[in-house]
Amino acid sequence: MSLAKLLQLASPTLPVGAYSYSGGLEAAIEAGAVKDAATAEQWIGDVLEFSVARMEAPMLLAFMSGDFPEVNEKFLASRETAELRAETVQMGYSLNRLLKDLGVGEVPVEEPSFPAAFAFAAAHWKIAPQDALQAYLWAWLENQVMAAVKAVPLGQTDGQKLLLRLADRLPFFVEKAKEMKDEDLGNFAPGLAMFSAQHETQYSRLFRS
Repeated sequence: MSLAKLLQLASPTLPVGAYSYSGGLEAAIEAGAVKDAATAEQWIGDVLEFSVARMEAPMLLAFMSGDFPEVNEKFLASRETAELRAETVQMGYSLNRLLKDLGVGEVPVEEPSFPAAFAFAAAHWKIAPQDALQAYLWAWLENQVMAAVKAVPLGQTDGQKLLLRLADRLPFFVEKAKEMKDEDLGNFAPGLAMFSAQHETQYSRLFRS
């Protein structure tokens, strides 16, 4: 049953509002940095490698060990822009509320981030940390590809090809995250930070980030 619960956590039908965020991708499209399947793959792959895999991934494993207040505070501080912080807080709030309604309980922090709530559910359901992390990365990647399909736009087949290629890298990032120590954490993605900041005042947009 843990596999079924893990699939439920990673599902795009999870009512946390993930579909309404692009994580900076929409601003990159507006600026012309992402314009086709090749540039979408480059952008998503770089954000995955230089930001998500080096910050969110090891922090999710730390959450799985039960260290919520300090790690949550550190993770929120790592969000470079107001909208990226608002994204993880809103999704964390929605998942936390859902978990309460499902009888799982609540994350023991005042303002849980999304990875904190995800890890809390995975730990409650006794899902192995590395499996939870791979599912978390998959859910992030799938949402990015769905955003690219809508906004670039890309065809469904191009989106699936992109998802297949980038998903092959997830096991490597899971293994690297397991080895990382606090001093190894990094979130160096200046292009993401700049485009996200520009997106906050972008005139016409589909996504909230």
